[in-house]
Amino acid sequence: MKRSHLVKVAMIVLLSLGSLGIVGGSFFLRKAFSSASEPEIITDTTRYTEIRNQLWSNNNQLKHFPNQIPTDAKGVRIAYSPGFLQEGSFFQIRLKEPSEKIQKLLSQYRNHAKHKYRGGNTNDHINQPNGVPTTFFYTSDSHTETFPDSYEILVLDATDKGRPGFKWNHGDSYGVAINSSASEIIYWAEQW
Repeated sequence: MKRSHLVKVAMIVLLSLGSLGIVGGSFFLRKAFSSASEPEIITDTTRYTEIRNQLWSNNNQLKHFPNQIPTDAKGVRIAYSPGFLQEGSFFQIRLKEPSEKIQKLLSQYRNHAKHKYRGGNTNDHINQPNGVPTTFFYTSDSHTETFPDSYEILVLDATDKGRPGFKWNHGDSYGVAINSSASEIIYWAEQW
């Protein structure tokens, strides 16, 4: 009798430990995959050249970005996300430049822009007549990702790679957002 009782206790202990292992293991696996499903947003400005020249997949979308961070730039901020699975990728650099330089850039990009918007974000812009996706204000000083009306968003190009019935389901766009009064320019590119 004692031996069968000991075997039952041993089986209960082993089954309990096995169940605990399965539950604990699945918890750690879920944590590992859930943190991996949220792409890291790189904000380290020292990585700008690496992102621009090596990490972004389509250099044509970045040809309007500066080759390197200008020496006279102030308040430099970047935001880069490589995307993950179905999530799109984006790259922005925000900087302050001398007022004369900003005015020259504004004139240059206004002449080349295919679409122009005042403030807002990609959701606002695509929902306008003949609208196209743009970007969110990823380099904002606050948690809001919408450009204030002081920004002129100039789309240099936007390509719809969706299929009939799913317009803009996939595609890309790039351009600049310029705030003349703050003497700021934001270079941006998006792929989804």
